[in-house]
Amino acid sequence: MVDSRDQDQARPPVQQEQEPRQCAKPGSPQSTGLYPKVTSTRGLHRVTMCSRNNQYMGKVIVAPMVRVCTLPFRLLTIDYGTDLVYTEETVDYKILRSVKRYNEVLGTTDFIDKSDGTVFFRTCEKERNKVIFQIGTNDAQRALKVGKIVEPYVAGVDVNMGCPKEFSLKGGMGAALLSQPEKVKSILTTLVQGLSIPVTCKIRILNSLPETLQLCKMIEQCGVAALCVHGRTRQERPRHPNHNDVIREIAKALTIPVIANGGSREISSHQDIEKFRQDTGASSVMIARAAMWNCSILRPDGYLPLDTVIEKYLRYCIDYDNPFTYSKYAVQNMLRELQNTPRGKAFLETQTLQEISIIWGLEDYFKKQLAKQNEGRKSLNFELKEGKTAMPPSADHVKIVEREENGQKVVEMPIQFIRGNYNNADLPKMLLNTHVYRNQLKGPTYSHVVVDKFFSASVTVDGVRYASTLREKSKRYSEQGAAIVYLHAVGAVGKTYGFVPPEGARKYLTVISKGIPEGDAIAKRSVETEDARPEKQDVDCKKRKSESDFPSNDLNPPKNSQESEHSKET
Repeated sequence: MVDSRDQDQARPPVQQEQEPRQCAKPGSPQSTGLYPKVTSTRGLHRVTMCSRNNQYMGKVIVAPMVRVCTLPFRLLTIDYGTDLVYTEETVDYKILRSVKRYNEVLGTTDFIDKSDGTVFFRTCEKERNKVIFQIGTNDAQRALKVGKIVEPYVAGVDVNMGCPKEFSLKGGMGAALLSQPEKVKSILTTLVQGLSIPVTCKIRILNSLPETLQLCKMIEQCGVAALCVHGRTRQERPRHPNHNDVIREIAKALTIPVIANGGSREISSHQDIEKFRQDTGASSVMIARAAMWNCSILRPDGYLPLDTVIEKYLRYCIDYDNPFTYSKYAVQNMLRELQNTPRGKAFLETQTLQEISIIWGLEDYFKKQLAKQNEGRKSLNFELKEGKTAMPPSADHVKIVEREENGQKVVEMPIQFIRGNYNNADLPKMLLNTHVYRNQLKGPTYSHVVVDKFFSASVTVDGVRYASTLREKSKRYSEQGAAIVYLHAVGAVGKTYGFVPPEGARKYLTVISKGIPEGDAIAKRSVETEDARPEKQDVDCKKRKSESDFPSNDLNPPKNSQESEHSKET
């Protein structure tokens, strides 16, 4: 594919004329020929800026959402028709300390955090012309370095200047920049001048319209390709109405495309997206929660069944080895009030991506893809050291290796501690302590090694050291993993202990896994008795009340319903 910028450079210089700019907004001063075109030493500048602006004209865009906008979700939105999709915000320091690697197994480019070994940005060629990389920064030079690193892999770069969360504010990022216009100008100007891809920023409105317009005009003068405006102030939250009238005034005042954001309360169908755009007078619309709940809203033909959307999303999660916690978080936000159904409760009990795939009938697909990925890793001499993707069915499927190290016997086994696979009374360390006491053995003594912020523990009993070859993110979990190795090595537990949940540990998952049809008498009765959503329901650890009371079997909430707060992951 030939880049449009390369084509522009092949054209002869364009002479300055007093005709309307082709990239101007309809109805703007530029579109009526009142203002001359952008001056430059070369007419090429005008052509390039038009091309960059057009990328954000008349578009439906998916907003950056933490833990949701990973590669599987981005690809899903592209399939359903989004024009552009943003990555979740990435702080500049994280990119600067990363290692870039082409993943031959998955066919992706991975950016890996050297401090903990995790992949925080994974991308592929399919999204190359659709994905916008959002940066969290408060320094122009760091932002430029980040832009240069990701430039070959994305369609544009966006600077987060609207996030009101404490993390961003304390770091001088996000909405903290709204009160520092000179820093905003420095960051955006540096990026625009230093990158060959479009640069945008996302802001919130200020407390007064004149202040907001002054800020927006200054941002426009920096040369950005578009400006995204969330129609709430830094202090306001989703329960507050979006100030569409303010976005409308901004759209009138600027000549660059304005992207309207913050209207999920008003958007419950594909047609509502265009209505929101008209209400705000914006060039394009960015949606967040409306897409997160069911991104088939992006289809002009309307919603697909939620199960269809979740199944397709999970296939992408399996194909691209998406982290379990991110996959679960995204599905949890799709289910919303349906978490209260039997299948929803079974989903909440899941501890691996494999278990989630079982609930949606993808177990065979998961095993097939996992085998293919493992074969690819073997050919590349790559070993997965962490990540709760799947567990074998029993100890018979893993090797217990004995070796000697510095005169001490060491017993190793690849197993992770998955909390949902145990009842409270049979945790590994508890059983180990009981076994040691009853047999009057010496120990246990635990030791730890930290590798890239991951913990690897071992336990010494009667002079023999036992350890798992898989690392954990928690010190406590790594100790439990070492205890599991001891229990299996000495034959103190059954072969399936730690590999599958015992009877009663996850009752809903056990029922769903047996394949009870969703529509049979038992399931139907469960839905009738358990799934009806109460008008007021505690949905997270802070006991905040939900404001929506539409029926649980309605995947499309009424237009006037308030958005519900989402349960935090257990």
